[in-house]
Amino acid sequence: MPSKHQVMSLWGLVSQMPPEKLQRLYVDFPHHLRHLLGDWLENQPWEFLVGSDVFCHNMASTLLSATVQHLQASARKQGEGSAILQHISTLESIYQRDPLKLVAIFRQILQGEKKAVMEQFRHLPMPFHWKQEELKFNTALQRLQHRVGEIHILQETLQQGTEAGQVSLHSLIQTPANGTKPSEALASLLQDTVGELEAVQALVLKRIQIWKRQQQLAGNGAPFDDSMTLLQERCESLVDVYSQLQQEVGAAGGELESKTRAALISRLDEVLRTLVTSSFLVEKQPPQVLKTQTKFSAGVRFLLGLRFLGASSAKLPLVRADMVTEKQARELSLPQGPGAGAESTGEITNNTVPLEISVSGNCCSALFKNLLLKKIKRCERKGTESVTEEKCAVLFSTSFTLGPNKLPIQLQALSLPLVVIVHGNQDNNAKATILWDNAFSEMDRVPFVVAERVPWEKMCETLNLKFMAEVGTNQGLLPEHFLFLAQKIFNDNSLSIEAFQHRSVSWSQFNKEILLGRGFTFWQWFDGVLDLTKRCLKSYWSDRLIIGFISKQYVTSLLLNEPDGTFLLRFSDSEIGGITIAHVIRGQDGSPQIENIQPFSAKDLSIRSLGDRIRDLAQLKNLYPKKPKDEAFRSHYKHEQIGKDGRGYVPATIKMTVERDQPLPTPEPQMPTMVPTYDLGMAPDSMTMQLSSDMVPQVYPPHSHSIPSFQALPPEESVNVLRSFQEPHLQMPPNLSEMSLPFDQPHPQGLLPCQPREHAMSSPESLLCSDVTMVEDSCLNQPVGGFTQGTWVGEDMFPPLLPPTEQDLTKLLLEGQGESAGGSLGAQALLQPSYGQSGISMSHLDLRANPSW
Repeated sequence: MPSKHQVMSLWGLVSQMPPEKLQRLYVDFPHHLRHLLGDWLENQPWEFLVGSDVFCHNMASTLLSATVQHLQASARKQGEGSAILQHISTLESIYQRDPLKLVAIFRQILQGEKKAVMEQFRHLPMPFHWKQEELKFNTALQRLQHRVGEIHILQETLQQGTEAGQVSLHSLIQTPANGTKPSEALASLLQDTVGELEAVQALVLKRIQIWKRQQQLAGNGAPFDDSMTLLQERCESLVDVYSQLQQEVGAAGGELESKTRAALISRLDEVLRTLVTSSFLVEKQPPQVLKTQTKFSAGVRFLLGLRFLGASSAKLPLVRADMVTEKQARELSLPQGPGAGAESTGEITNNTVPLEISVSGNCCSALFKNLLLKKIKRCERKGTESVTEEKCAVLFSTSFTLGPNKLPIQLQALSLPLVVIVHGNQDNNAKATILWDNAFSEMDRVPFVVAERVPWEKMCETLNLKFMAEVGTNQGLLPEHFLFLAQKIFNDNSLSIEAFQHRSVSWSQFNKEILLGRGFTFWQWFDGVLDLTKRCLKSYWSDRLIIGFISKQYVTSLLLNEPDGTFLLRFSDSEIGGITIAHVIRGQDGSPQIENIQPFSAKDLSIRSLGDRIRDLAQLKNLYPKKPKDEAFRSHYKHEQIGKDGRGYVPATIKMTVERDQPLPTPEPQMPTMVPTYDLGMAPDSMTMQLSSDMVPQVYPPHSHSIPSFQALPPEESVNVLRSFQEPHLQMPPNLSEMSLPFDQPHPQGLLPCQPREHAMSSPESLLCSDVTMVEDSCLNQPVGGFTQGTWVGEDMFPPLLPPTEQDLTKLLLEGQGESAGGSLGAQALLQPSYGQSGISMSHLDLRANPSW
C-alpha cells in the first residue's frame, strides 16, 4: 500500500503501480513527460472541456501554455538535460494550432489512470473527488460568465446596427445559419445561458445537500469541515450572474417577443427563489438527544444575507425556533407545506433571535444561546415504537421582502432529527435511534424515513466510527472484533468473517431484541463498552493493550497453550460496561486452565486503575502473546510514595488480591486449539490471519531498555476481592459462607428472587460509604444488622448464578446498616442473578471448530 502522504492524489496511487500496467496509456504522450507533470495534471479541468466552441478553445490554449511552463520548471528542478527541454518545446509547437487535441489526450490518460487505480485499489482518493467537483463547478461558472459576455457584446452590436459587427458576432456565437437575424440569435443565446445557469445552480444545490449529509454523519463522529465560506461564495457568484442576465433581458426590450421575454423572466425568478430559500441553513445543530428542562443552543446562517440584507437600513428580521413532529416535518417538505405558523409540538422558551450581520466574519447568522424545551407533546406512535424511537426536529423560520418589488420571501430550515427525553435512563435508547438515523438516512429523503435493515458492513463502519470518535482514539476496531460483534448480534456460530459480509442487520436486532441469555440489547451492551473505554480505558486501548471484543471460548483457545501467567483483557460479555482479566493458571493436576477475574466497572476503576490492579496481581506475568506486563503497563502505573509524607505519616495504599479457597478442578476436554494468534500489533511475527493491507495494525517498537518484573507486593493494607471464576463452567458455592463475606451474622440458606440488575454504571451516585473514598476495609468490616426472617427461598428454584459483584456487596452492606433510602432490608433484592447457560452465551460456542480465517 502507498504511504499516507501519497494517497491524497490520484498520481500518488498511479506511481505505486507496476509500469507495465500503465504503458498502454502513454502512447500519444510520453511517460517521462507524464512523470514530470505529477499530480498537477489531475488538478486541471481537462475532463470538463467537452466541445469545440470559443470558450473551450480559449481554455485549451491557456492550459497548453500552463502545461509547457510546468514541464519546463519540473525538468529544470530535476536536472533534466537539454534534450528533454527541446522535446517540451516541440510539444508546444505541435499542439499550438489545435490545443483541444492535447485536452483530449490528457482526458484519455486520466480516465485510464482512474480505471487502473480502481482495478487495483478499489477506490479513488477522497481529495481527488473533492478536487474534481471543484473543477467541474469552476469550469461551468467560467463558461456561464463567458456566455453573459457574449450576450453583452450582441446587445451592443444590435444597438450599433453595424453589419460588420453582426457577422463577427455570428461567428463568435456560432449561430446555425447565415440568415439568422441578430434578434433571433439574442433570444437563442439568452435561453441557452439561462439553461446553463439552471445547470450550475443544480451543482450548488447538490453541494449544499452534501454539506448537510456530512454534518449529519459528523453526529456519529465522521470528520467534517463545517466552514460555509465555499458554499456562500458559490451562492453569491450565481446571484451575480442572475443579476447580469436580468439586466440583459431587460435591456433586450423589443428585440424579444413578449412570450419569450416572460418565459425568461419566470425562469430567472425561479432560479433566484430556489437559491435564496436553499441558502438558509442550520449551522449549529441542537443536541440530537434533547432532555426537557435543559438549556441548549443552536444557530442558523443565511448565505445570501449580506447580498439582500446587508445594505438594507431596515430592521433585520427575527428568526423563530419551534419544535415539530415527524408528520409536520413531512408536510413542510411538500410543495404547499404549512408556513411559519405551523403549530409547535413543544414549548420552547427564548426562541426568537434577530439575524445579525457580521462584516468582519462576512456572514449573516442568528445564534440561539439559551433555548429551553419546557415540555413536549407526544404524538401517537406506530406499533411497538417507544418514546425513544419518536423523532422530532426544530424548525427555524423567518421572512423578509426582496428587491424593489417587495417580493415576500419565507425562509425555513429544519434541524437534524432529534429524540426528546424526560429522564436520563432514556438516553441510551435515544442515542441508538439517532445513531441509526445519522448513519443510514439518505439525502433528499422524506422526513425522517430511514431503512429498517442495512448491510452488516455498513454497520461495522458505523460502529468503528462511533467507537473512535466517542473514545477519542485513532485506533479503530480490527477484523477479529467485527467477527465477535457479528456473532453476538446475529447469534451465529460462524467462524468466518466472510460468512457475515453479505448479511444485513435490522433495527430490531440492533436495539429492540434482547440478546440470548442476557437482559440487554446489542446497542446497550456496546454503548456500555463505549462509556467504560472513554472514561477509564482510553490510553490502554490506544496503546493496543486491550483485545476487548473477544468471547470467553476464544480466550480459552488462545491462552490454553501459553505459559503460566499469560493474560489478556476483554470486555465482559455478560455485564454492561465491564472489563475482565483472563489468565493462565495451573490446575490441581498441573494442567493449564483459564481463569476470568470478576469484571471491573467504571466505578471500580475510579477507585484503583486497571494498570495498578494488574501490577497488584503477581500471578499475572506476560500480556498476550509474550510481552512482560511491566513493559506493557509501566506507563499506566500510578507512582506510589515511599516513606513518610511531609506531615510524618506513613502512606496507606489499597492493593487488589484474588483469593481462591478451593483447589481448581481437573478441566474437562478442551476445544481445539488450532486458532489464529490474536495480534494487537505488539508481536508482528504472530499474525497468521490474512488481513487487507490497510487494516494491519501498526507494530509498536520494542522497548530499548529492560524493565524488571514486579516480584512481590509490599506488606501494605489489602482489600479482598471476590474470587475469580473458571472456564468452562461457572460454579457457585452452596451457601454464602463459602464466599468469605466479612459479616459476623450467620448466613441465610438461600437467595432472594429478584429483578434483572441494571448493569450500566451511568448513575453518579456513589455505591460506597459517603465518608469513605479509598479505604473499603473500614466499610466492609462494619457490623451488619439483622436480616428479616422467613424471606429466603431455596436455591434450587433458580439457575446457577454468577458471583456477586463488588457493587452488590457494597449495596448489601449499606442496606443492612439501614443507610439506604429503603431503610430495613426487608425483601429487597440483594444479589442479582444473571441467567443463562452457566453464564456462557450460546452464541459463542463457535470455536469448537477450526476457524476458516
